[in-house]
Order: sequence, then C-alpha cells, then structure tokens
Amino acid sequence: MTRPDPSPQPAPPPTEVGGRGRPGAYAKGVARRRQILDRAIEVFRERGAEGTSLRRIGEAIGVSHAALLHYFPSREQLLLAVHEHAEQARPETAGPEPGAVEIMTTAARLNVEVPGLVELYSTLLAAALRAEASPTQEYIGGRFEAVRADLAERLRRDQAAGTVRDDVDAEDVAALLVAASDGLQIQWLLAPSIDLERTLETFTRLLAP
Repeated sequence: MTRPDPSPQPAPPPTEVGGRGRPGAYAKGVARRRQILDRAIEVFRERGAEGTSLRRIGEAIGVSHAALLHYFPSREQLLLAVHEHAEQARPETAGPEPGAVEIMTTAARLNVEVPGLVELYSTLLAAALRAEASPTQEYIGGRFEAVRADLAERLRRDQAAGTVRDDVDAEDVAALLVAASDGLQIQWLLAPSIDLERTLETFTRLLAP
C-alpha cells in the first residue's frame, strides 16, 4: 500500500435525510458526501482552511448550511473528512513494495502537489495540540501511531533483506522519518524552494548498510 491507513477514522457517512429503509438511500448519501468533499477540497486549495467557517464553506460549494450539517455536524469533522478523502484519492504505487524512505518521500511529493493539503494538515495538527480529547486529537494521534508502526515494519523488513543497516532501532528511525517529513513540509509552506524529495532521500544514504 502507498500509505498507512490511519486509525481511528471519522464517523461513517449518514444516509440521505428521510432515507432510512429506502433501497439505494445509503448509496446516494455516500455519493453526495463524496461530492461535497471533492468540492470542499477545491475550496481549501483556493482559500486555505484557517478561518473558513462551515457556513462559508457551504456557500462556496453551493450547499446549504443545513445540508452540510447533515453530513458533517461540525467544521472539525469536515476538515478531518477532507484530509482523509484527499489521502485516499492518491494513486496506489505499482511494482515492488516500497521501503520506509521511499514511502515518505512519495507521500511528501504527493502532498505538495495538492495545493492546500499541507496547510490543512498543519491546521489539524495545531488543533490537536490545542484541544484535549477531541476528534482531531484522536485522529492525529492515531495517524501518527499507524504511520510509525507501518514505517517500522518496512524498516525491519529492509533490515532483514540487508538493504538497511541493522544497528539502528526500526521504531526510532520511523519516528525520525515522520518528524523529518512533517517538519520539512511545514518549512516548505514558508519556503517552497525546499526540495522535499531530495532532502528526505538523504535518509537512504544515512541508513545504507
């Protein structure tokens, strides 16, 4: 897979209003929710996520505030769903299973190719640090845990194959990779001239046996 599947996930999409018991109502609700998320991503590309209210998002994508609330009861839940939706829309990687460094450099490249996605993630991260026991904190915390576990597994596999040095702890290196990737993307927001892929690929040389 191209990336870990972060856990826990935002709440599942509801059915259409009044659609309980009607054949196809759930499928229509899922499709409508996906359409809203596609259009919301476009709004964040143009305006960013910070300071954009749920009502203004609804106006920008042509959805009434009441309809938007039906699918996303709060701005926080919408932001979480948009981020997850954008990540799931990434193409799968063909060929051999990528290593830890490759998976992070690819993810960073794909992130910056979607204007507003890095900014949205930074907004969610800041919100998770401000609030306790919030859906955002739960999502970001679970995502970090899932990404670290996935990278550590890849590193241990590569160590066994002899392509990564075996005198380093896989979990420690996984945490460092996450820190480097996130930190570089934040720097990129302020200085887009930073070459994320080239910088992250430095780990390939550092981890060579």
